[in-house]
Amino acid sequence: MNKPVIAIVGRPNVGKSTLFNKLIGKRLSIVDDTPGVTRDRIYGDVEWCGKHAMLVDTGGIEPKSDDVILVQMRRQAQLAIDTANVIILVTDCRTGMVATDMDVANMLQKSGKPVIVCVNKCDSTGEPPAEYYEFYNLGLGDPIQVSAVHGHGTGDLLDRAFECINFDENEDAQEDVINVAVIGKPNAGKSSLINKITDEDRCIVSDIAGTTRDTIDTLVENKYGRFNFTDTAGLRRQNKIYDNIEKYSIIRAKMAIERSDVCVIMIDATVGVTEQDTKVAGLAHDAGRACILAVNKWDAIEKDDKTMREFCKKLDADFAFMSYAPQVFISAKTGLRIDKLFEAIVKCNESANRRIKTGVLNELLAQATTRVQPPSDKGKRLKIFYMTQASVKPPTFVFFCNDAKLFHFSYQRYLENRIREAFGLEGTPIKIIIRERGDK
Repeated sequence: MNKPVIAIVGRPNVGKSTLFNKLIGKRLSIVDDTPGVTRDRIYGDVEWCGKHAMLVDTGGIEPKSDDVILVQMRRQAQLAIDTANVIILVTDCRTGMVATDMDVANMLQKSGKPVIVCVNKCDSTGEPPAEYYEFYNLGLGDPIQVSAVHGHGTGDLLDRAFECINFDENEDAQEDVINVAVIGKPNAGKSSLINKITDEDRCIVSDIAGTTRDTIDTLVENKYGRFNFTDTAGLRRQNKIYDNIEKYSIIRAKMAIERSDVCVIMIDATVGVTEQDTKVAGLAHDAGRACILAVNKWDAIEKDDKTMREFCKKLDADFAFMSYAPQVFISAKTGLRIDKLFEAIVKCNESANRRIKTGVLNELLAQATTRVQPPSDKGKRLKIFYMTQASVKPPTFVFFCNDAKLFHFSYQRYLENRIREAFGLEGTPIKIIIRERGDK
């Protein structure tokens, strides 16, 4: 179903992200006393009286600022306003009404959308404080007093917002959505890729490292299927992280890996493969996620007929622990080979979800053990009785044998390669569990 959209807007540091987290019931948006923490649009599902809507948190609007980041934050907020069914204008009761509140209100009136004034930080119950009545001057109707921290007034706010929405629309059939996390070190082009795929300025893009802070979900539908792309903060070395905001960003990025189906690991071709690239890839590999190595900015380097081959050798050497991951050379700026990236995402997701019948697996096991005899130690040989698939994402195979100590790592790798070759499990790690006869 295409859910109606409720946008939360306002000047910086009035409590928009705190209100957003309170309404969706979880800490999705980063909250800090520093103005300008939220930069991109953050989406979350809000449920009220059995009905659902999409809530959008936006960065603080500074209508008259020329700062490069603030200008893009204002553009992100404007995009949220343009797509919203209802707009919640958040203000601060403690500071009272300021000139920026009036500027933002004038901007919202031009949209022609229903606007609800939310006077935040009214932390005490009972009669509203005197500053509350100032916000009638915005000319947007009766304000609603709210405490985003304590939750006071949030029910009245949702009542008003949901009254402005027409829910009598036909529901679309639910289709499977592939969750794709775009990860990598800072300035690898993750946000640029999302913007190119969506053909809009979905994420703020800047040469300043650390521009993206929150994890940003973007639904994309095309001929390849439906995808939920998650843009994440760049992952730097631990000793390079100095502030709490970046620590929160990295936690969000790791959470995005955990809830993804496929991870696209962005590598900057102009810099080459670094140690940090392999560490970021290791996070996705350890989480058991299907992975793709996307070498970005391929248009920006000088090439000859050997350049790609040499780069592939470098990738094979540095990412030997995930040799299963396909390699795609792309340009987020020009759109080079973006279609190949989508094909790889679909293929990797299919591999991660593939189930193989036990009978077929044991036929393969018999052929593999005949070709290469199981190892032995001190006259005792490993016997593998049978194998079965236990789960998917990643495909997990359980081998039942006479002695787990004899099941050497190299023989596990041999069997893993035979399974991968036989069933085409490209792009996904394979998990092997060894059980001795009689184990529960």
